[in-house]
Amino acid sequence: MFIDPHIHMCSRTTYDYLVMREYGIVAVIEPAFWLGQPRTNAGTFKDYFSSLVGWERFRASQFGIQHYCTIGLNPKEANNEALAAEVIELLPLYACKEGVVAIGEIGYDDMTEAEDKYFCQQLALAKELDMLVLIHTPHRNKKAGASRSMDRCIEYGLDPSQVIIDHNNEETVEEVLGRGFWAAFTIYPQTKMGNARMVEVVRKYGRDRIIVDSSADWGISDPLAVPKTAQLMLDRGIPEEHVRAVCYENALAAYSQTGQMQASDWLNPQSIDQRQLFNGNSVLRGQEPGIKSVSDYVLIE
Repeated sequence: MFIDPHIHMCSRTTYDYLVMREYGIVAVIEPAFWLGQPRTNAGTFKDYFSSLVGWERFRASQFGIQHYCTIGLNPKEANNEALAAEVIELLPLYACKEGVVAIGEIGYDDMTEAEDKYFCQQLALAKELDMLVLIHTPHRNKKAGASRSMDRCIEYGLDPSQVIIDHNNEETVEEVLGRGFWAAFTIYPQTKMGNARMVEVVRKYGRDRIIVDSSADWGISDPLAVPKTAQLMLDRGIPEEHVRAVCYENALAAYSQTGQMQASDWLNPQSIDQRQLFNGNSVLRGQEPGIKSVSDYVLIE
């Protein structure tokens, strides 16, 4: 079994869910993020957050996958301050809804004053609500951004065990682990972290507090990055217990702290009935529904 604890399924098709389940992915976490085009009003964020806690949760369930999410204002859009202030007001309305496991992904993009301002406000909200935090480290100045992110978390009284630092690489991992934070790695083709490099990170640093995810989104990305990386680790001699930890157990240990996510969600699932509707809508788009157990979830027999 695998968990992909950072994947943007609103950018993927239901066929992706089908194939992911075939490859053993039993649960996903979908962080709120930038959609690729600037949003123009707070209402678009409201609809987006509603889809994360509603439609996507339903859509995943129709293919035997448990769906969770994180809610937050991403750093790139924090630079639109007039809009950002309105979005910050929305966050408490969604942060405590069913299936929300963290405030995130938040942090830095260009490390501007505006990004820092709204990052800190969201850290304060997480502290107030006793929630986990998912940190986006910047693509540029990653080491400095990761360090400052951790400094801010400590400054706002967050325990490192409640903070997942994502998009790590070889440059950041030692400090993140050394300071007691969770270190997540995005397996994203050609950028961020390749799966062969990930093998060597686990070989060097072991399994403790290391998490593998895909961050698959609307870019060139792979929703099967976690199981593929797990297989490569096994092929290259990483012990099976280490692979299980970084591709399943550590994500569960980190995010189950919220009480919103537990293994029983997928170990003791209900049967799948694809005749079910969400606000009158089906995932099938005219195809024949199936009524399956989770171990037999193929769309059409």
